[in-house]
Amino acid sequence: GPVRRADGAVIGSAAVDFINQFKVDYAVIGASAIDEDGTLLDFDYREVRVARAIIENARRVILVADKLKLERSAPIRVGHLRELDYFVTDALPSASLREMCATHRVTLVEAGDDAGAQETSDAAE
Repeated sequence: GPVRRADGAVIGSAAVDFINQFKVDYAVIGASAIDEDGTLLDFDYREVRVARAIIENARRVILVADKLKLERSAPIRVGHLRELDYFVTDALPSASLREMCATHRVTLVEAGDDAGAQETSDAAE
């Protein structure tokens, strides 16, 4: 599919068709925003279609999002925290999002500037 010049993202129906040919063990995705209800959001519908295809064709899904994504909004639904296996972030989210991760067995990982990361969810047990 076409490559978006701003960030090099591959978007469009050709990209979705290509992704749908594969089943992968791990997928690493991002989101432009994470709503307090656990909804993952983005700004570009074409990018959302690609992200959905990636989620649907992965055995395990890892969301990587910095703390700024917890403070903003976007109009288009990518998915929900319950569809993830891991949520990696640089700062712990709100108590309600941490509870949601625990409820849906999403492993929450706080990755800091230091050499290590700390797992903060009971989902890995």
